Amino acid sequence: MKITWIGHSCFQIATDVGTVVTDPFAKEVPYKFPQLSADIVAVSHGHHDHNAVDRVGGHPKVVQTEGTHSVAKGLRITGIPSLHDDAGGTRRGKNLIFVIEAEQMVLAHLGDLGVPLTPEQRDALLRVDVLFAPVGGYYTIDAATAAALVRSLPSVRVVCPMHYRTDRNPDWPIAPVDDFLRTMDNVRHIGSSSVILTRETLPEALEVWVLDHA
Repeated sequence: MKITWIGHSCFQIATDVGTVVTDPFAKEVPYKFPQLSADIVAVSHGHHDHNAVDRVGGHPKVVQTEGTHSVAKGLRITGIPSLHDDAGGTRRGKNLIFVIEAEQMVLAHLGDLGVPLTPEQRDALLRVDVLFAPVGGYYTIDAATAAALVRSLPSVRVVCPMHYRTDRNPDWPIAPVDDFLRTMDNVRHIGSSSVILTRETLPEALEVWVLDHA
């Protein structure tokens, strides 16, 4: 599969049985949004920097509810309910964690997770190989919480950090990725917005892959 970081929490995951785009952002978000098409758009919650489904071409199916959605042969996506804040969702609402299964791999996109995982959520993520995790804090979990979460999931082999401050959003009240990287070993700066991954090329031990935004 080909994984491309568009920016913020938006990724395009192109598999041999279909393409998923996660959390497309609106024009107000200062990242370039290239022409994208998908079979599925997964929306973790209804904020404008995560739910701009109209920017994605290809007449995709929009998945924004909990439960398992078998959207194509060999491609399954499951929404797991979670919270956007540590006040029971009363400040920023609810959030969906998405588990995507394709090409004999399991990926999880945490959306705007705002609190540590519950035991039930952790159990649902125990088979995850590739994790897309917010690390910038303020609106989501911070670097330390994200690092502890990653270490609680023993099957994870690749972590792609997201939802942090970059040159495109220097005034946002979220931390840069460096805070997270200082807590982790085996950091790889990919030097591209895209990477090709197969079951056979998953690293043997946990690695953090820092992608460039599109």
